[in-house]
Amino acid sequence: MPTWLKETALPVIAISAALLVFGVLVWFAGVSPLDVWSTLFQGAFGSWFAWQNTLQRAAPLMLTALCVAIPARAGLIIIGGEGAMVLGGLACAALAWAMPLPANIIGTVMVCIAGAIAGALWIMLAGWLRQYRGINETISSLLLAYIAIGIFKHIVEGPLRDPSSLNKPSTYPLNEGVLIGGMFGSDVHWGLAIGVVACVALGLWLRVTASGFSVRVVGGNPRTAQLVGLPATQLILGACAVGGACAGLAGAVEVAAVHTNANASLIAGYGYAGILVAFIARHNPLAIIPVAILFGGFGAAGSLLQRRLGLPDASVQVLQGIAFVLILASEGLRLVDWKNLIRNRMPHPMQPKLLKGSA
Repeated sequence: MPTWLKETALPVIAISAALLVFGVLVWFAGVSPLDVWSTLFQGAFGSWFAWQNTLQRAAPLMLTALCVAIPARAGLIIIGGEGAMVLGGLACAALAWAMPLPANIIGTVMVCIAGAIAGALWIMLAGWLRQYRGINETISSLLLAYIAIGIFKHIVEGPLRDPSSLNKPSTYPLNEGVLIGGMFGSDVHWGLAIGVVACVALGLWLRVTASGFSVRVVGGNPRTAQLVGLPATQLILGACAVGGACAGLAGAVEVAAVHTNANASLIAGYGYAGILVAFIARHNPLAIIPVAILFGGFGAAGSLLQRRLGLPDASVQVLQGIAFVLILASEGLRLVDWKNLIRNRMPHPMQPKLLKGSA
């Protein structure tokens, strides 16, 4: 089987199997699987309103998936994008509170840069702990995410709290001139364009630049990287910084385009969903774009499942969890040589019988 076909077929089969398993589960709950699948499609892609909702949710998924994909190319499994995202949103709101910003695109760029820097430093910390202290980056990045969420809640409910936010603590709102608006008069904000550009730019960086090739060498064969004298530690920390910057930028975009301030709604699980998107895309920044749109559609359809079929809104998270398990299970199938396996399974033709008296 050609490599490109295997890389495409296995995720498609895994997602299809996840939909099938999800259909069986809702059937036990007394809901028709056909109705569930139809409602999922309608809620995600069935109308222009559904498409706008889908694309809005896809924007942060693209950026948080890059937080997993770029370090993975350097050999690290980082799953703390949720922490980098909330700190990016907090940094965006904090900068707008700390100093007067130009009420134009310059101010928007400034708050986005603040979010990207906060995310980059946070994920770099996980890389530093791995390189200089030998701490597993998967565990440290996950635990750091919980610390980041704790810091976020403390500051939003304490030093930066807007006194007028009573039932739902939040920071002071951003100046209207700093906010990110919709694209071409639609409800889809420019964060989608930022996510697409980031995926394309980083995909090209990995493929056509010397530094991107060096990162792939470090992640693919660390011993070879040492033999040719590549600065592995600097490249790993750089990959962590780039990935963290993407997640922090996602938080800043959510604050500047959706919430207008930093509040608990920012902790929406985009960082964890980005892990699934990155793994399905095989850590390919270009493949992240369609996968993020697909899972953005699943998230957009959750409320429709609740209204029409009476399923919990969180049932979409069950679907995502099933898909993640099946994607991980499919990884073992990538190493199978299907041609030889099928050949060995087929019965061998019988040898012709020797005639009597023949030698």
